[in-house]
Amino acid sequence: MTPNTSAHDTKNKIVSVSKLVSTSPEQIFELLANPAMHAVIDGSGSVLASKSSAPQRLSLNATFGMSMKKGAPYKITNTVVEFVEGKQIAWRHFGGHVWRYILESTQGGTMVTEQFSYGTSKSPLMLKLAGYVRNNERDIRKTLDNLAEYFSDKK
Repeated sequence: MTPNTSAHDTKNKIVSVSKLVSTSPEQIFELLANPAMHAVIDGSGSVLASKSSAPQRLSLNATFGMSMKKGAPYKITNTVVEFVEGKQIAWRHFGGHVWRYILESTQGGTMVTEQFSYGTSKSPLMLKLAGYVRNNERDIRKTLDNLAEYFSDKK
């Protein structure tokens, strides 16, 4: 399995982890644009399922609800804030922080970079103090490992 590379840009408040996944950017994008598939690759253990009202495929400004669990179950609504077909997708919820995926075609597959951008959060200090910044790097690593494993099973 290809190792993950990571960086934490404290100035811009972005946690970023990259991994080479041996499939096309289009296949990865299709999975990411389908909210029903998010629980399949989630490395945090908090994403349970998309709500039935979620669109089958995301687009710019689309909203989608997710059933979550971090200690107690809850529901969250996200809005797609970045959408470049086959290349980049990002969403945020009411807290203001953003989860972003950047896909770059490379020899041997796709370099997938997942980012947790908390500079736009309504409370970045609270996220840091509560351990979310540190834990998100670990969870992103696991998500990217799950993504790579998902596509290795498709060969």
